Amino acid sequence: MHRPRKEMIAATRGKLIAAARHAFGTIGYAEASMDDFTASAGLTRGALYHHFGDKKGLLQAVIAEIDGEMAVRVNEVASKAPTRWQHFVDECTTYIEMALEPEIQRIMFRDGPAVLGDPAQWPNANACTASMTDHLTALQQEGVVVADLDPETAARLINGASSQAAQRIANSKDPEATSKKAIAAFKQLLEGLHKRA
Repeated sequence: MHRPRKEMIAATRGKLIAAARHAFGTIGYAEASMDDFTASAGLTRGALYHHFGDKKGLLQAVIAEIDGEMAVRVNEVASKAPTRWQHFVDECTTYIEMALEPEIQRIMFRDGPAVLGDPAQWPNANACTASMTDHLTALQQEGVVVADLDPETAARLINGASSQAAQRIANSKDPEATSKKAIAAFKQLLEGLHKRA
């Protein structure tokens, strides 16, 4: 019995993304050969071109997959926070801390920006900014953050700061030490928004 076409397409895309993700995460985007990962997936270059256009399109698909996984992990950590403010802080800092993980470090914070440009312009950036804006608006309504803050502007600035912190960690000669400094500085920035009772 044949699988439905939709399932076959999803399986082909999944194989290509998995093979590319492994190659991009271990040897990097520049060194990864399209022939190598299409062969390891048991597929042809034609399949890659059909589903993703080119190697860059495949990198975008890999980044979208990793970004979705990162969002789930960030939410899991932040959901344990005792207050909405701590939830917001944990959400932001967990994202930055993920820059210590080799696969995320290489794909999301080194090769991604080098190949695709400014992460603030990536397709997922708007959803992240919208979510952060919603959090800041709710915090403002609860009187937790300063009243005259424009939530969307602050969200864009915080998003940019967290992205830059993560990229700094990923490109550092000593990621662990850089992470500690970046997280401490980032938390101090956020504390500037926190309204004391």
